[in-house]
Amino acid sequence: MLDGVPVVAAIFAVVAALVHVYIFVLESLLWMRPRTRAAFGVRSEQDAATTRPLAFNQGWYNLFLALGTVAGLVLARSADPAVRAAGIGGLLLATCSMVGAAVVLVVSNPRMARAAAVQGVAPLVTVAVVVSQGFGG
Repeated sequence: MLDGVPVVAAIFAVVAALVHVYIFVLESLLWMRPRTRAAFGVRSEQDAATTRPLAFNQGWYNLFLALGTVAGLVLARSADPAVRAAGIGGLLLATCSMVGAAVVLVVSNPRMARAAAVQGVAPLVTVAVVVSQGFGG
């Protein structure tokens, strides 16, 4: 137990956060590059230019999910039970949101199952471990 969060959950939460930071970089900073376009199935530079504002915005959502996850982990280490509980709540909110986004991705486009797994498995493990351990109680 890493204070309020089991170690295995904390490890998967950090992995989830890093994946979402990477997605932020791709969507918000590198969207127009050919390798990024290929990774997201964007066929042309014109299509990338058209979707750039959407990708930029979506990238920030991913960064905020990552930051929420990290903030939750930090707060969950508090000696104050109320702060620890708030941290665990924040961690669960962020990681459940990641899982929800992965589900939406695969339901809306089954060909994106691999991408959904990349963005959703680590936060799903985090949620499952934290919940099974009784919220760090």
